[in-house]
Amino acid sequence: MTSETDETRTVARITGGARTEFLQNLVTNDVTQDGLVYAALLTPQGKFISDFFVLDTGDSFLIDSEAGAAPALLQRLKMYKLRADVQIEETGLFVIRGLGTAPADGHADPRDPSLGWRAYRDTPGAAPTVDWDALRVAACVPEAPMDLNSDTFILEAGFERMNGVDFRKGCYVGQEVTARMKHKTALRKGFATVSVDGPAEPGTELVSAGGKPAGTLLTRAGDRAIAYLRFDRARDGMTAGEARVAWDG
Repeated sequence: MTSETDETRTVARITGGARTEFLQNLVTNDVTQDGLVYAALLTPQGKFISDFFVLDTGDSFLIDSEAGAAPALLQRLKMYKLRADVQIEETGLFVIRGLGTAPADGHADPRDPSLGWRAYRDTPGAAPTVDWDALRVAACVPEAPMDLNSDTFILEAGFERMNGVDFRKGCYVGQEVTARMKHKTALRKGFATVSVDGPAEPGTELVSAGGKPAGTLLTRAGDRAIAYLRFDRARDGMTAGEARVAWDG
């Protein structure tokens, strides 16, 4: 069983009597469900700000977010709390990830079973050895800041498939746009796993066989990558610079 520290993450804690209502009115998922919850904070226009995991410890919520995005996320959460009985603070907890049977304090990664489990501890685990990017690419699980940014709509990013949005929980910031995309729009763009033959760096534009923009290459692991695609142009013959690219779907 692997058990290693994820040094790219940081953990905050939310306490206070209004903490559940506070989070429930802001984020895309239902924070009252059991286990580890994957969610995002959006702009009122439905665009991505930050994604994170939420864990209810009984007397608080732990917020597991990308370390570089954590200061801005916590600042925005504090802006929303106004005078509510909510306290937000950073912790010194370590994010521990592993594969195989989860320990007693481990929680299954809700995005995809292949991504194992996560735990939050006072002491670090082993140095990272697992190629988590390769597992993410195979499962088409995008992450910020490599794949998700301020132009991202979460349904295009696969948040419904990754258990990151609840359409029954009621209002949250950006809910109207997200619900409209779910019920009234056939997605014409989105994230997918592609095969890459040749040199091409993340961020390289994808070009269709007809020479039109077809998307962007994102996280790459070996000869596979996550890409943001225009589905109507993601046919045989795509290129990314000198590399040939084929949509696995």
